[in-house]
Amino acid sequence: MSSIPYDLRKIKAFVFDVDGVLSSDRVALAENGDPMRTAHIKDGYAMQLAVKYGYATGIITGAYTENIRTRYARLGVQHIYLCSAVKIRDYEDFLLKTGVKDEEVAYAGDDIPDYEVMLRAGLPVAPSTAAPEIKAIAKYVSSLPGGEGIAREIIEQTLKAQDRWMRGEAFGW
Repeated sequence: MSSIPYDLRKIKAFVFDVDGVLSSDRVALAENGDPMRTAHIKDGYAMQLAVKYGYATGIITGAYTENIRTRYARLGVQHIYLCSAVKIRDYEDFLLKTGVKDEEVAYAGDDIPDYEVMLRAGLPVAPSTAAPEIKAIAKYVSSLPGGEGIAREIIEQTLKAQDRWMRGEAFGW
């Protein structure tokens, strides 16, 4: 039984912010000033599994470093939006390109730039470390902080609800 109060059988797409969601909201800075992010390995496993099962997957982030594109493209994420100044525009492009509807999207965000998208997505999700305004509109606030496996949590619960967890493609990378 899922702890997420949404009919997860509707979900056909997963979209994630990066900083504060897939990575911690605290980042070390390289000498050139670029942020050095971490990635949760179980998030990566779940994301590539979602891709194998045919879910539309996306990243919408205001950040721009090629290592973000490289990391998530290697997992098979099809739609990667970097330098997203107004995330709702990229979200609408994602919907157009994938053909999914708002109610079929699980979107995880943590801060004000995610607000408009979270109002539209069927399942807006926030990590425990999200801004109060984001938690207020999330249908599910995870007990996990950003960077600690929130993608895995959402994808795993969705696949379980759709009777796809621990089946077929699950046993390999």
